[in-house]
Parts: sequence; structure tokens; C-alpha cells
Amino acid sequence: MERSSYQSHRNARLDSLTRTTEPNVTPMERSAPPSEIWTRPAGSPPGAAKIPQVAPWVDQAEAASVAECFAANWLTEGPKADAFSDRLNALMGAPYGVFAPNGTMALVLGLLAVGVGPGDEVLVPDTTFAGSGSAVVMTGATPVFVEVNKDNFQIDVADAERRLTRMTRAIMPVHLFGMICDMDAVMAFARQHGLKVVEDAAQAVGVRYRGRHAGVFGDVGCFSFFADKTITTGEGGYVVTADQELYERLRLLRNQGRLDRGSFIHPALGFNFRITDMQAAVGLMQLEKLDTIIARKREILGQYMAALDGVGAVRFLTLQEGSGYVPFRVVLMAERAHDLMAFLNDSGVQTRSFFYPMHRQPCFAHLAADAPGRDAGFANADYGYDHGDCLPVFPTLSDQQVAYICDRVRAFYRG
Repeated sequence: MERSSYQSHRNARLDSLTRTTEPNVTPMERSAPPSEIWTRPAGSPPGAAKIPQVAPWVDQAEAASVAECFAANWLTEGPKADAFSDRLNALMGAPYGVFAPNGTMALVLGLLAVGVGPGDEVLVPDTTFAGSGSAVVMTGATPVFVEVNKDNFQIDVADAERRLTRMTRAIMPVHLFGMICDMDAVMAFARQHGLKVVEDAAQAVGVRYRGRHAGVFGDVGCFSFFADKTITTGEGGYVVTADQELYERLRLLRNQGRLDRGSFIHPALGFNFRITDMQAAVGLMQLEKLDTIIARKREILGQYMAALDGVGAVRFLTLQEGSGYVPFRVVLMAERAHDLMAFLNDSGVQTRSFFYPMHRQPCFAHLAADAPGRDAGFANADYGYDHGDCLPVFPTLSDQQVAYICDRVRAFYRG
């Protein structure tokens, strides 16, 4: 889709955030893009009208595609899912792929397929979404958290070395915030120690490392299509592999232990990890927009960087060498970061904090008790949470909204 067509589409569906009849309704809740020209209503209370953190770009194209499922009376996984899978495999350069209900279940599926289970340990970066660790727990294995670097908070392979034990079975590199971690180092480390590699590429659709798409370096690569991802199906996940034997195992695991539906003979134990054709119908239309989404996200990032140039209290993430970048969020490392978040929220800008370090998560507190000392040595992950702010970068965010956000950031540090 050309930029002019995208702009026309967006302009045609404007719904001003300044509308006083619904002051507490965000564009995401209305399923409509935000206003092209946004001004916080005069005299409105803090937070009354927000630039949301996330707003999926969905419109009549997705609605029409879903309607075709109803017209065909085919709602479960079927022709739309087959077509979506083929398109994803072509995009990613992967010969095989299967769907999962969401990104976390995609990780569970991938971990089980490579043989991770009770008694095993999996190396997981300390800065990531909790689902990376909980997926390991769901297999019966134990996540072992690894320090991250301070430039872009990707996994620090040197730190992974000291956390190895005889029970370490796999490493889970997480491609964080829309860039790919140092996969040369990860793969060399995995080969040296005989580890399986399960890539958490939930935030990396459309991102490449040295010319290859995220998710195709390891044994399996796992993606998410949640509403805040580059493309969305509402909920949904995907697992890719280049190994035919792993592919057959993935098929069994996700389909109740059988390769084909309609059979009541189950050669293996498995689960129902399928999606619907309606989700796939949305995904197909999202892929049609992918190039435009990527271009717009990069354009928005450039606007942030230009507008905040010279603000010494903030810095942007350093791009990992060899990696492309499709920003999942615009991440600022900022002085008084949590105060800045509160100020922006009061100014009508919905922000998010950095990921809370995994070694400090209450849900994983038992791990420190089971292995004293493993909750130490995470200065960079702690720094990221203490100093990280995540700003909106969804594709229908307007230039005026970006300018407003940057003006508010500058105002905070002037004040």
C-alpha cells in the first residue's frame, strides 16, 4: 500500500480525542485510529484524553476478510490459516511453521518440541516479558536468568557462560524491542555447549539480522500476534523451524497428538494449540500492510530522535550490530524515568515502564530460594527498569502527536 493510500485511509477515519462526549474512551477502545491533529482538551483532568500506548491498524480490509469466513461457513483452522502460514513462511524464509494460540504458548510448544522438560534448565534473559520465563515453567523445566547488556538490553552471552550447569538444556535469546540480539554469539555458545536454541521473536516480525529473518537461526523461532505487535490477529502465535522432524513433533503437540483432524487415533500426547480461520483472515490483511507499518514505525522513531536531540537527560537504545530495527516501542533511557512516566500520563500520553527484571518477579521468587545466589548480578537489568520509559510508536500515530509527546518530554526536563 502506498503512503498516500495509507494517509487517505487514516484521514477518512479520524475520530478526535478531543471529543467531549466521551472523554475517557481511548482510540483503541473505539477500534479507530487516533486523531490526525491532537490537542489535549483545555481544562480536562489529567489523563482524561490519552494518546494510547498501542492502537492496532485494523479497518474494513480485515472486516471483509473475516466476513469471508462466515460466508464460507468455515470458522476453525482452514484455508485462511493455510494461506497465512504460507505467507509467513515466505516472509521469514522458513520451510515449516505451525500456529499457536498466543506467543507464550508458541514458546511452550517450541520448548516441548526440542525436548525441554522436568529436570532441565533454560537460560533466559533477565529483561523480558514474564511469559518467556513462565513458558519454561509450563514444560516442567526451570528458567535460569541471565544478565543483559546496557546498550540495548539483549542477552549477555558472557554472563550465560557462568550460569551453565549440567542441567542446562537450552538457551532462549529474546529479540527485544524490535531488534535482534547477537545471534552469532548465541549460536556459537549453543554449539559449544550442545544447547538447543529457542528464539523468542515475539517482538520481531519483519526484523532481520545479517539478512536473515528473526526466528530462523535456532532450532525453533516463536512469534506473537498480540494487539501490540507489528502485525496482529488479536491473539495468536507462530513457531517456525527448518527441521522436518521437529516440524512433525510440533504438529503432533499442537493437535492433540495427531497429525490430522478427524482421526480418533492419537499416536502421541498433545494439546489443542490451534487458532481460528477468522484470526488468520485478519493476519492475511495485516501482512498486506506490513511494509507500510514498518516504514511508518521507522519514520516515527526518526521524528522522536530528531525532536529529542539535545535533551541530555535521555538516550535511545543502541542498535545491535548486524540487526535491523522495527521499533516495538520507542524506548528512552531517562533520568527520573518513573517521574517522567507519571508526568506524561498526566499530560494525556499513555506510557509503559521497562520490563521488570525477571529475578525480581514475585512469581519467580521461589527460584532464588531453590538456588541461592542466582538472583545476583543483574545490574544492567535493574538499570533498565529504573531508567526505561516506553513511548508509543503504533503506525497510525500522527506527526502532531509525536511532536506533542516530545514537547512534553522537553517540558518535564525544563521544569
